[in-house]
Amino acid sequence: MRRIALLATCVASMLALNACMIPAVVGGMGSVIEKSKKLDVPADYDGLEGKTVAVLASADHSVLMEHAAIAGNIAANVALRIAQNVDRVSVLGPGEVEEWKYRTPRWQTLAPGEIAKELGVERLVVIDLYEYRLNPLGNSWIWDGVAGANINVAEVDSISPDEYVFTKAVVVAFPDIEGLGRNQATATQVNTGLALKFVQRASWLFYRHIEDKYPK
Repeated sequence: MRRIALLATCVASMLALNACMIPAVVGGMGSVIEKSKKLDVPADYDGLEGKTVAVLASADHSVLMEHAAIAGNIAANVALRIAQNVDRVSVLGPGEVEEWKYRTPRWQTLAPGEIAKELGVERLVVIDLYEYRLNPLGNSWIWDGVAGANINVAEVDSISPDEYVFTKAVVVAFPDIEGLGRNQATATQVNTGLALKFVQRASWLFYRHIEDKYPK
C-alpha cells in the first residue's frame, strides 16, 4: 500500500510540474510570435506620387575620404527603390544626376528650388550623409558600422521652393552582432550590409511598406 501511495504521490507531482510548465512554454511561444510580427507602415512623405523626382546625396569630407563613392551609390539605390515602389513616379536617372553634379561642382551652394529647376523635376530628394563608418572610433579590429543622414525633400511647385517641406533623420547600425571581428567578416561584407540597410530605411520614407514590429 505504501508503494502504491508513493507512486500516486510521484505521479501527482509530475502532473503538477507539467501543468506549471505548459503556461511557461505557451508564454515563450507567445514572446517569439510577438517578436516576429510585421507592421504595414504608410509613407512618411507621399508627395512623390505622380511627380518627376531627382535624388541627390552629399557627404561630409571625412566620410568621402574613407568612402569616396558612397554618396553616389546611396543616391542611385534610393532612386531605384523609389522608381520601383512609388505610384506613377518618374525618377531622373542616377547617371544624369551625377553628370550634372560633375558639371556643377558648387551645386551644394545652390538653393533646392534652383537645383530642381536645373534638373527639370518637381521634387528634389537630398540625402545629407553626415556619418558613415564601419568601425568604432579608435578600434579598427571590430566591426560596428553606423550610417546617419538627414533626408530632405523640396517641392519646386510649392510657395517656398527653396525650403525643405520634409526632413527626417535616418540612422542605422550594422552588423547586428556585437563584437564581430575582422577575422569573422570582411570590410566589403560590412560595407555592403550597412549601405543596403541604410538605403532600405531611407527609401521606406516614401512608400507604404512592411517592416518588423521590433527591428534589430
